[in-house]
Amino acid sequence: MEARAIARYVRVTPQKARRVVDLIRGVPATQAQSLLRFAPQAASEPIGKVLDSAIANATNNFNMNPEGLVIKAVFVDEGPTMHRIRPRAQGRAFKIRKRTSHITVIVATPDDLSTSAPKAAVKKAAAKKTTAPAAAAAPAKKTAAKKATAAKPAAKKSTAKQAAADESTEA
Repeated sequence: MEARAIARYVRVTPQKARRVVDLIRGVPATQAQSLLRFAPQAASEPIGKVLDSAIANATNNFNMNPEGLVIKAVFVDEGPTMHRIRPRAQGRAFKIRKRTSHITVIVATPDDLSTSAPKAAVKKAAAKKTTAPAAAAAPAKKTAAKKATAAKPAAKKSTAKQAAADESTEA
């Protein structure tokens, strides 16, 4: 069972929020809360609030133990950008982009993480099996072509001294 929380239109740039999100991905929820509490980035505050909300959703809606939760997935999507104008010299205007983010946190029990991993591994293995024969056939053709060119004797380059020596031996 998994629980999620989403915060939309958060006034943090997605690039800066992704730096913080990468710190807590796959970490136990309680440890992630303490990481976010002491992280110096400004984006850690709204991400911490979303994590708290996801944990609260898990405990209240699904009766999960908050101590046993792990962050299954956390990602930041780009929201709408607000465009503002900064006046510049000689009547010009420069654009200011105020970016927003949509932050999603999914927490689950460690049991759910272990059951979902083999399914993904099976899919990857099946994908490799289907592409393996095509990949194996292509290099074999290249090596056969290389062997054919290597079997041909290389033409000898003659220098002026060698040509003179050949003429003297022939006469």
